[in-house]
Amino acid sequence: MKEQINKYALAQLFTEARSYPAWQQRHVTDDLLHTVYNLAKWGPTSMNCQPMRLVFVRSEEAKERLVTALAAGNVDKVRAAPVTAIIGYDMAFYEQLATQAPHSANADKMFIKNAAFAESTAFRNGSLQGAYLLMAARAVGLDCGPMSGFNNGKVDELFFQGSNVRSNFIMNLGYGDEARLHPRGPRLDFDQAASIQ
Repeated sequence: MKEQINKYALAQLFTEARSYPAWQQRHVTDDLLHTVYNLAKWGPTSMNCQPMRLVFVRSEEAKERLVTALAAGNVDKVRAAPVTAIIGYDMAFYEQLATQAPHSANADKMFIKNAAFAESTAFRNGSLQGAYLLMAARAVGLDCGPMSGFNNGKVDELFFQGSNVRSNFIMNLGYGDEARLHPRGPRLDFDQAASIQ
């Protein structure tokens, strides 16, 4: 029987975690980015479809390309962050299903015949995987700053051209500057957001 993780882990993942707009100038290693992905990949997706595709933007050259697609309020955040992940989803994820879901023979055909179904499946499951990525980053001690506020078409042109991948959201990764945090916003109570029926 599984046990609840301890209060310190819950705090790091949820109750004390914040979205950071400002960053310490501390390097995030390739090994740590690999670790984050290798944790996140275990989160469930429908039919094990795993449509998330990632670009970890770290070099100055890649950052300068990315900022051309950002809303003005996000430019300084991305320039200051050690890494910015572009979380995308592969519209042709079904090409891998024979390997990823061998128990569902010919599953790819339902997506090949229905582009709208393929897109909604890719977007929904890619979004789930992006959330797993955020939690995996927190689990290994990184802070996160997920963002929209960019031109998806331009990001796709700059980073996914010639592929079936579309951008979903971006997320800064690194070690946050706690001195630059705003007071934490309130959350909805259970009765405001949920019901048990």
